[in-house]
Amino acid sequence: MPTLKLDGREVEFTPGESVIQVCDREGVEIPRFCYHDRLKIAGNCRMCLVEVKPGPPKPQASCALPAAANMEVMTNTPMVKKAREGVMEFLLINHPLDCPICDQAGECDLQDQALNYGSGTSRYEDHKRAVEPKFMGPLIKTEMNRCIHCTRCVRFADEVAGVPELGAVGRGNHMEITTLDKPLHSELSGNVVDLCPVGALTSKPYAFLARPWELRKTESIDVFDAVGSNIRVDSRGEAVLRVLPRLNDDVNEEWLADKSRHACDALRVQRLDRPYVRKHGKLVEASWDEALGAIAANMQSLKGEQMAAIVGNLVDVEATQALKDLMLSVGSPNLECRQDGAKIDPSDRSSYIMNTGIAALEQADVVLMIGTNPRHEAPLVNTRLRKAYLAHGAQMFNVGQAFDLTFPVTQLGENPQVLSEIAAGNHTLAQALKNAKNPVILLGAGALARGDGAAILAAARAIASTCNVVRSDWNGFNMLHYAAGRVGALDVGFVPQAGGLDMAGIVEAISQKHIKFAYLLGVDEIDMSYFGDAFVVYQGHHGDIGAHRADVVLPGAAYTEKDALYVNTEGRVQEARRAVFAPGQAKVDWEIIAALAAMLGKKLPYASQAELRAALAAKCAPFAYIGERTEAAWNSAPVKPLSMKAEAFDYPVRNYYMSDPISRASATMAACVAAMGHAPEKKAA
Repeated sequence: MPTLKLDGREVEFTPGESVIQVCDREGVEIPRFCYHDRLKIAGNCRMCLVEVKPGPPKPQASCALPAAANMEVMTNTPMVKKAREGVMEFLLINHPLDCPICDQAGECDLQDQALNYGSGTSRYEDHKRAVEPKFMGPLIKTEMNRCIHCTRCVRFADEVAGVPELGAVGRGNHMEITTLDKPLHSELSGNVVDLCPVGALTSKPYAFLARPWELRKTESIDVFDAVGSNIRVDSRGEAVLRVLPRLNDDVNEEWLADKSRHACDALRVQRLDRPYVRKHGKLVEASWDEALGAIAANMQSLKGEQMAAIVGNLVDVEATQALKDLMLSVGSPNLECRQDGAKIDPSDRSSYIMNTGIAALEQADVVLMIGTNPRHEAPLVNTRLRKAYLAHGAQMFNVGQAFDLTFPVTQLGENPQVLSEIAAGNHTLAQALKNAKNPVILLGAGALARGDGAAILAAARAIASTCNVVRSDWNGFNMLHYAAGRVGALDVGFVPQAGGLDMAGIVEAISQKHIKFAYLLGVDEIDMSYFGDAFVVYQGHHGDIGAHRADVVLPGAAYTEKDALYVNTEGRVQEARRAVFAPGQAKVDWEIIAALAAMLGKKLPYASQAELRAALAAKCAPFAYIGERTEAAWNSAPVKPLSMKAEAFDYPVRNYYMSDPISRASATMAACVAAMGHAPEKKAA
């Protein structure tokens, strides 16, 4: 490898690297404002100046300077020090003295670099310029007097989010960053706040709530989609004040979707904080013993086949396993985690996870999407597909509605029967998939939530087998889930046991009064009229539709209030950690179920969470590897074709900003709906 001298020592570098990248890797600190390693080079702040020999007798911008063999780079010479002080003096000419009232104070790049690289004095005595604040929607608060024109926000909107709605008007001292007073129509807009180095863009919902040194910081996992984004929960007392992304290149890089970031305000409102029992048609407060006693009495009066249990989209693995063990102990085989009725095959893990992995989607060169809108179901998966398009022109094809996914997509119609033609090799896409180096099928989990869902799954698997999508070195078959708890529930087998009924069967059995008891664990996304006259137990954390229908309500803990495991759409087991305590009398979900089991005389085979996780690891291998993605062996058995209906797909996420009981209770998400609408954005004809 070629070498250069960096502050007197010889270091190796990869051809194509810039000098600032070499310095970062070698641990040499270079100040910067405009440079960001996930955005294109702008070279307009000039803070990253270094001295280079051989070269011109002036400092060079290291972000825009390619590393070259035999180059000598000096980062701490008097020339460099004086140049950086001069740049900082220019940057501060118009910057207001807002630090005491600025939300960026305490975590501001400009503050830090002014201290470390500024001269400490200013020779500027004229009036500072004034710029009007700009409207960018309900999530971004602007103070454009502070803007230093680094253009990070502009580049992010254009390159990563794919919505070129941010730009600059004017020139020189009169240049202003603006959306022309329109909301930034992106599910990733909150990331520009993280990128802004000076406090010109701050979080509007978080404005004036706290200082960073007042907050307790907890590393956790997001549950608003199935990506499993790594997050940091910042709390003060018993209130979660904000959620920020954590770096994980394999999952969410350093980005976070807006719902994951801003729906946290709902964790304090419309909460279930005590048990309730329905008496004389009304829910009334009750003690834990009274509530659990009412459930136990009802269960003891019924046979196992007369009871059913369903888990919802946000439920953690421990609670799912505990409920499964409880229901099996009372003889009930009627278990279901697919509350939308999706015809997912639970016996074959490779058929219900994203086998390629989220990060590897960037390598795809031909992508077939089936009944999915990744921009709303998993915005950070959509960014990976956009990167594949931008990096090497990946070809995108879609069966289903035409949405604006921020990259060009070739529509193959809304009739899923075209999948049979592709599988049979009678469609031009079949050859494109066969010729592709890294072909990908992205099957939406919501596409299987219809009567012919099994046929659609079979057709997608047939395409994978016949079109070279799955090989020894590449598995391009992927299911994109939208529910954080779905893969974990499938992994632990929360599906109909021998002789048990699936979702449709449970609903039919309740209508026929064969099932008289239903345990709903976090179930809020189905029609509650399905449960007729059955005795319904609802366990959850928000007073949503499930709680309104219930005969007994058990208050559980939200994802920020418990240590819990979740499995993301690619099969990666990750751990959420408790940031605050649950309100009132609410308890951790698996502990509630264990208490009910004890009251029934059916003690569960574990007394602590550690024992429960050990039992999970013993039964299902992925749970022994927390933080890792566990691959699944592909089932190469021939797929029997089934008949499909000529009906357009329905999509599970109809309102991106309100898709679960937490976001539906969020005032911030309500403001987003009011400002930007809620329906999936269809592509203009």
